[in-house]
Formats: sequence, structure tokens, C-alpha cells
Amino acid sequence: MYDYGFFKYASKAEVLEKSARYWNPHKTDFWIEAGTDLVIDKREGYFLWDMSGKRLIDVHLNGGTYNLGHRNPELVETLKLALDHFDMGNHHFPSLARTAFAEAVSKTMPWETCYTAFASGGGEAIDIALKSARHATRRKRIVSIIKAYHGHTGLAVCTGDERFSRLFLSERPDKFTQVPFNDLDAMEQALSAGDVAAVIMETIPATYGFPMPAEGYLPGVKALCEKYGSLYIADEVQTGLMRTGTLWAIEGYGVVPDILVSAKGITGGLYPIAIVLLNEKTGAWLKEDGFAHMSTGGGAELGCIVALKTLEITRRPDVVANVVAASADFTKGLADLKARQGDFFNEIRQNGLIMGLGFDHPEGAKFMSRALYENGVWAIFSSLDPRVLQFKPGLLISPELRAEVLERVALALPRARELMQIAQKAA
Repeated sequence: MYDYGFFKYASKAEVLEKSARYWNPHKTDFWIEAGTDLVIDKREGYFLWDMSGKRLIDVHLNGGTYNLGHRNPELVETLKLALDHFDMGNHHFPSLARTAFAEAVSKTMPWETCYTAFASGGGEAIDIALKSARHATRRKRIVSIIKAYHGHTGLAVCTGDERFSRLFLSERPDKFTQVPFNDLDAMEQALSAGDVAAVIMETIPATYGFPMPAEGYLPGVKALCEKYGSLYIADEVQTGLMRTGTLWAIEGYGVVPDILVSAKGITGGLYPIAIVLLNEKTGAWLKEDGFAHMSTGGGAELGCIVALKTLEITRRPDVVANVVAASADFTKGLADLKARQGDFFNEIRQNGLIMGLGFDHPEGAKFMSRALYENGVWAIFSSLDPRVLQFKPGLLISPELRAEVLERVALALPRARELMQIAQKAA
């Protein structure tokens, strides 16, 4: 019997059966059939334990949610202390915690004025960003990238791949345009009519497999936005919070956005919160009608307190130094593995601790994900390019754990190749 105090189960099989019955049949069955029947039980630092007791090193981090590890002790203590005085708060009124966090995060942006609009998750935050851009420009059209992903809510889903919109009859209407990544000519063609409110891009597109921006591409997009009167929205939900060695990844490309969105990592993995950072122009609606967007869970005071601590930890000099050192270790270690397995493991896309590992098979990263799971590492393939494995070690990962991860990747590569060959024979 697995007794968790709040609920109990007789076995892992019971959890999986009830997950399919009461939660999500397709997703549950997908993972079982993929040989990755993970039911997370204990979690600590960069480790997960399946109900079976199997230990996994987490280099997926749920898209960067656990940048600072699972149940980070400082963040857990912060939340416990906050509960002595605070709860979610009331979204209508000025707030102690929201004000403190908004002031702190405003200092991370180069604008003279920075407002923070709060949401409960990344998709909702993207919706706020798009609405803010439309208000500021009095235009409706939005440009995003082919194979983009910005969430599943009403406006956000229209900016992404049709896989996520078609099922719900939410295909992009006329006011949403997509162009190829790293193609400035296509971007200019999309903007040249002068009717685009904003370009929205993940600084490094995650669900697309972390293709890296070409030299000069992001500054080029910003220049085109300025030329044609459009705004630049930086989606930093997965790429922000020091993953590239700068707090916001866009900083490293020399671009100052008009709007910046953060979620996932800013929660500390403990309390849902998302933020939209707005400059004077894009935040003008907050002076006109501050009730124009409301979110009961957005900016919950407990979440703001955890986020304030998350921001402080993330910016510590020793954490930044560890990101630099860890990035260098993985650069070297992965290059060595690629040199030996280059006919199968044939590409490394990297900026700091954001990495996409490419394989010479249309679904090569699925085989690698399963092989890593069998060898005690959890990393997920890119949904929109399953050739590429998303590989995202945490900011605090120790030298010893880095070495262990690389050892386990080395062990998984032959197994991934074997799984690929089995699939090819079966086909």
C-alpha cells in the first residue's frame, strides 16, 4: 500500500489505470506505450523517484520549472514562512507582496518605466502580452514563428503550431501570421504592410527543439519591428532566469524587447505564477482601465513571495558562476560523445544550459529519451521536432552530478541506437 496521507493506492498499476480513467487517457497510454511509465513519487533537488523506487536525474525540469531543483529547501522554507501571514490575497486591491515583487523584477529591465501584469500560467501571460500590444499599437495582426509554441489559451494557441489549435477548431484566423525562424526576408515581408501589432518569439524556440538564432537575427527582427511600427514580445517562459548565463536570454543577443513574458521557473516549482513585463507604451492600458484584465490566481501573494526569493537566488554570483562552469562541462562532454557517435548523435545546439541534442532519425530523440529513462535520466524529446532531445540541466547542478549525467548519456546512446534498429525492422 502506498499511503500519502491525503490519498492512498494499492499499486502503481492502480494509479495508471485511474489516471487513464479520470485524468487523461491518451497521455497516460502514450507514456506507457513509449516505455516511460513514470509516476513521480519522491522528488528532491535534481532527482525524481518513480513509485517503483527507480531514481532519475531530471534534465527536463518541466520546461525549466525546476531550474533551482525540486523542493528547493530555501524556497520551501520561504513558502512555509509566508503561510504564517499570507494567502492568495485579493486580485482587486493593492498588494504587499505583488508590489514588492513587481518592484524587484522591474529592476531587471532597462526601461525607465516597468509595470508587471500577473497571470497564473504562461498561456494566460501570453494572452496579456498580445492584448497589450494590440492596445498600444491599435493593430490586430500578430506574427510568430512556424513551429512556435506559446501556450494553449485563447490568443496564445493561435500563435503556435496547428497541432495545438486544430483539435479545438482554433486554427489561426486572418490576424495571425507565421514565418520561418532565422529568415529576416520573410519577417520583413510579414511586417511591411504596417499592420502588425507585434512579433512574438521564444528567444530560443523550445518545443521546436532549440534551434539557435543565427548571428544578427534577433537584432534584425527588432530593427524591422522599429522600422514598421510593430512591437517585439520576448517569450522567456523557458529560456529566461539565467539558463543562458544572463537573467533573460534576450539580453545576450543585445535586444531590448517591448514586452517580456516569464513563467515556469519564476514559480520556483512551488506556487503557480506568471508575469508580463510592460514598458510605458505597452503598459498604457493599466492607466486607462486597470480592470481590463483580471486573474484571481494571477499574482497570488504566496506566489509573489516565492518568486521574489527565486529571483534573488537566481541572481547570486555563485549561481551565475555555476551556470558558466556547468555549461562548459556539458559543451566538452557532449562534444566528446558526438565525436564517437556522430553517425547517430549528430548535432548539438547549445546556449548555456539550454541544449538540443539532434539524432539522425526522424524520431531519434524518442529513442534517446527512452534509453535515458532506462539509464536513470529523464529528458524529453521536442514535440514539434522529435529528432531533437531537449536537454536542460539545472542552474545548481554540481560537478559530480554533471559527470554522472554525461556517463549515463554515454551508456544510453548504444541503447537508443538499438531501439531505433528494432523500430526500423518492425516497420
